[in-house]
Amino acid sequence: MPSSLKKKRRVYRLGRRAEAADETRRRIVEATSDLHAERGIADTSMKDIAARAGVSVGTVYHHFPTYPDAIAACGAFTAEQVPAPTGAVFEGAATRPERVARLAEALFDYYERIPALASVRRDQFIAESLEQFVAEEADNRLTLAARAIGAQKRGRQTALVAALVDLDVYRALRRQGFDTATAAERIAALVNGWLDHTEH
Repeated sequence: MPSSLKKKRRVYRLGRRAEAADETRRRIVEATSDLHAERGIADTSMKDIAARAGVSVGTVYHHFPTYPDAIAACGAFTAEQVPAPTGAVFEGAATRPERVARLAEALFDYYERIPALASVRRDQFIAESLEQFVAEEADNRLTLAARAIGAQKRGRQTALVAALVDLDVYRALRRQGFDTATAAERIAALVNGWLDHTEH
């Protein structure tokens, strides 16, 4: 067999092996994400992840030497699938009431799409990547709140608006039977009513 053909076959086999490894890694990350949403981060183990992904525990550790490594990969996967809201949500919103409505809609939709977010906050001590995510989420929410109300700098008004569109408020409203869209509408109306009152 010509050496060039042998080389092509070797490259092909290596390529297939890399694809298989990538697929296994993806299954592990997706299994981790599902378990975090169902059980919470602290109540998920590497053994649980292996069982859900249909691989051995050794395979999980081969891809992620520690549980915090698996958590970080899961966080990156989630951020790619469900990006955090940015200032782009305000494009085309000419008035403060419109911006506040967009703020509540965007954040509440974000919370709805990341069911493990409450666990991330509760279990953030487990991994540095979780602590960083929680800090970044809070900072982003404050930044968006300031833009929504047209504040030049963060102050008590901004902090209050950010608190009213927080995950805990969203979850409390959902427990009371409000769907995501209605919860956002009610909070936006509350914030805008309060701001109208303080401005006069």
